[in-house]
Amino acid sequence: MQLKIQKKLFPILFGFIFWFLNPPDGLTQEGYQIFIVFISIIFSLILRAIPMAVTVLVGLCFSVLVKLLSLKEVLIGFGDSTTWLVVIAFLISGVIIESGLGKRISMVCIKIVGKSMVSMGYGICLSEFILGPVVPSNTARGGGILAPIINSMSRTLGSMPKRTPELAGEYLHLVGAHANLITAAMFLTGMAANPLISKAAQDIFQIDFDWFEWALGSIVPGVMGLAGLPLLIRYLSPPKISNVDSIRQKVQNDLDDLGSWSSSEVRLSIILIFMLILWSTKPIHGWGTTTVALFGLIVILFSGVSTWENMVKNHLAWDTLIWLGGLLTLATSLKNLGFISWISSEMQQGLGSLTPFYTILTLALIYFYSMYFFSMLTAHIIAFSSGIFIIASGFEANPFLIVPIVAYLSSLCGCLTNYSTGPIIIYFGNGYSSPIKWFKVGAIVSIYHLLVWLGVGSLWWKIIGWW
Repeated sequence: MQLKIQKKLFPILFGFIFWFLNPPDGLTQEGYQIFIVFISIIFSLILRAIPMAVTVLVGLCFSVLVKLLSLKEVLIGFGDSTTWLVVIAFLISGVIIESGLGKRISMVCIKIVGKSMVSMGYGICLSEFILGPVVPSNTARGGGILAPIINSMSRTLGSMPKRTPELAGEYLHLVGAHANLITAAMFLTGMAANPLISKAAQDIFQIDFDWFEWALGSIVPGVMGLAGLPLLIRYLSPPKISNVDSIRQKVQNDLDDLGSWSSSEVRLSIILIFMLILWSTKPIHGWGTTTVALFGLIVILFSGVSTWENMVKNHLAWDTLIWLGGLLTLATSLKNLGFISWISSEMQQGLGSLTPFYTILTLALIYFYSMYFFSMLTAHIIAFSSGIFIIASGFEANPFLIVPIVAYLSSLCGCLTNYSTGPIIIYFGNGYSSPIKWFKVGAIVSIYHLLVWLGVGSLWWKIIGWW
């Protein structure tokens, strides 16, 4: 209890100490103070002493009380289309989970593909690939839908966390955890904080890195990454069981328990497919990502798939509205009050001796491996993504090479630790891997990601004309 209280006070004490210091040369007092508010919020997010939304609200309220921002300025982020894209996507994903469609899709994929242990891994990857675009919370997708299924599969094979993890459980859990991060990277709606990167790309580079562009750039390296993952994990953590008949029977029994497809599941599937088509064909019709999401939400309500009364109970959606809207406000304020231009100038001077190529490579590696010091992907994205864009904007480099690197590495870097994001914590918490083993596997998988996404990915981006 004492430690928890201290964690709550540390960010406040940190902010109080630095608040009264003079700003660095070239930075205005207001720009310096909004940065102190911002960095104190990041500090609190890392410590996880209080909920993220509460932390952001405290920072916003303080900014109004000290007249750093007006109340009108504080509310700007809550009306942003990026914020509402995530909120709507959360509402829709809640319907997917509650209807049982997410679980059914996962089990069908595993049943169809899973003929051996490795192909079971491919079934998990296929499930993630199908659910990734429409379930924006990687925790809900990985931890809420797939992790319980994978844990049940492991135990069905007689693989128990403390006695026999090497039989099958460790392999399946590692595949599930790392596949979750790949699909989180592949889609704008694959992870809740991805729209923050899209918003930063718009603000700094005036690039509309929307759902279509995001998916276009990720489809080749993402599919290749998923295709090689089960084989890589088999090498790093080889399962001792080859016969998976018991799993296949268990999956079939679970599907039998679900019964035949309900009319709501059928209608929801059709709506989701239609939304994906609209997102993928934006160059034809011109509807934005948030517009399509809102249209899909309305169709779900009017078709009777779900009710508004059920949707409003989805606390994750409204929690995201608060913290994401608040963070977008702070990001805008950092720019408006001069901090962004000041830090950009300072960092460009420090990296001025490097060529654009080595600058991008250096920034990418720093961004990726700095995740070791963070306990939350969202906090890492908030702390670094805009800064990386700002630094890179001062060099003669194509922004369409910088934006995708940051966008995709933002989720992939979660492979490094066992505490990086919600689903990773859940998978690790099931007890099939030791911390040392998880870190070793994560280090090797990180090299795999960099080779695939910076190697094959950059060639693909060249083919589609991004650079």
